[in-house]
Amino acid sequence: GNVIIFIDELHTLVGAGAAEGSIDASNMLKPALARGEIQCIGATTLDDYRKHIEKDGALKRRFQPIYVQPPSMDETIHIIHGLRDRYEEHHGVEISDEAVVEAVKLSDRYITDRFMPDKAIDLIDETGSRAKLQAYSLPGELKALDQELKKVASEKEGAISLQNFEEAVKFREEEERLRKLLDESKREWKKTQEQNKPVITKEDIAFVVSKMTGIPLVKLEEEESTKLLRMEEFIHKRIVGQEEAISAVCRAIRRSRAGLKEAKKPIGSFIFLGPTGVGKTELARALAEFLFNSEDALIRVDMSEYQEKFTSSRLFGAPPGYVGYEEGGQLTEKVRRRPYSVVLFDEIEKAHPDIFNVLLQVLDDGVLTDSLGRKIDFKNTLVIMTSNLATKLIQKGVSLGFQRTEQADQNKRMKDEVLAELRRVFSPEFLNRIDEVVVFHQLEKEHLVSIIDILVKELNARLLERGIQLEVGDDVKHWLIKEGYQPMYGARPMRRTIERRIGDPLSEELIRGRFKDVRKIKVVLRDDSPLFVEEEALAEV
Repeated sequence: GNVIIFIDELHTLVGAGAAEGSIDASNMLKPALARGEIQCIGATTLDDYRKHIEKDGALKRRFQPIYVQPPSMDETIHIIHGLRDRYEEHHGVEISDEAVVEAVKLSDRYITDRFMPDKAIDLIDETGSRAKLQAYSLPGELKALDQELKKVASEKEGAISLQNFEEAVKFREEEERLRKLLDESKREWKKTQEQNKPVITKEDIAFVVSKMTGIPLVKLEEEESTKLLRMEEFIHKRIVGQEEAISAVCRAIRRSRAGLKEAKKPIGSFIFLGPTGVGKTELARALAEFLFNSEDALIRVDMSEYQEKFTSSRLFGAPPGYVGYEEGGQLTEKVRRRPYSVVLFDEIEKAHPDIFNVLLQVLDDGVLTDSLGRKIDFKNTLVIMTSNLATKLIQKGVSLGFQRTEQADQNKRMKDEVLAELRRVFSPEFLNRIDEVVVFHQLEKEHLVSIIDILVKELNARLLERGIQLEVGDDVKHWLIKEGYQPMYGARPMRRTIERRIGDPLSEELIRGRFKDVRKIKVVLRDDSPLFVEEEALAEV
């Protein structure tokens, strides 16, 4: 009567031991539970309770269900303080108070698929294990001594096999000396390790979280307010022009990070409108690198692949009974594995309209349920959609966007025309959930000098393995602009022009072996065509 039985995973008793003509373990428990002969506490999950125990009404009636909610952050800190001594003893480390607080804070923010206090305790445990392995690995001097001992032992064996016993005696004496020295050094090292236990700090916790989630360490450690304030400066290194567009995006992200947005919604949701080749997709890549320190954090979905209604099952998973049901969706699986990311829906006007109805709950509640019934959390994602809807207006000769030479009312009129086109194509309930519609303008000639600088920098990065640096003069840049400027198509014709006019002839010269011992090449203009000149030859001229 004074004993309480605790059964973990209670649902496993249902059907356990059942065979022809016998009863299972749960039915054997029922009479004792009904008479109050035993006191029992069982633990199971909601899904397993519904699947196994609710089906057996008699067993369900004998237990009073109590729903256990995950503890708050403060409660989790108290729980870990109570467990800290055991983990310190187990790993042979000291866990600082700041590490406990950081573990709770970072696990709550970055580990989204598990619950407190389990994920915070696991984080402390894993960090302690890492600290122990690092601290108790042999230092370099002891490893070198051990290698030397093995070498001498091998030479001694070689001398014995050649019957060179005088040499063998010398090697044996040297071996004994080294073994004594190694044993003594190991004892001293172990004694020092026991006296100076490694201390786990918040930096150690941040490192383990970055390994678990794939979010770079800089993202966790850097003061976020400082980073957000220099957001425009970072993005302008990659995107030329588009000041209004970049400013609108940065404002929305800062508003979100300052805590002025709804907690359950995504970090931000944008539609990028504008002609082709002006930097819409590139801005999404730049945002992925800025927010999550890696372009790999960009999940790109090409909407031209979803032109039919039934293709939505590829995004969110096939329904039960259909091929691919167990595989999950292409979008939901990627976000589930990498919840901190930029989700880019490229060229949305090409997708079937019904697909956007499914995205309504992502934009509103930050949640999407996949075909397996799992709720995928989008609250830590940035949702970006790009569209070329405005290209038709460009083709009519209408100047788009925010050009410095135009007056403010002309600017506004152009933007209104683009937004009217957007409202014609997309439903009001979809547009009403977007944080901001960002309009990109055509690239002007003065922007192309900066674009050429960026493209030459990319070319130099590829030439780096050959130890060559390429320098392009201002006259060549203006000549390239004259050759490759096509306002209708943005920056892409300029990339092709550089590949054709500089990349192709340079690759031929490299294959011929002309620049084997050259470190710097300057591109100059001769007779309306580019010429590659070594730095030394240029000095002579």
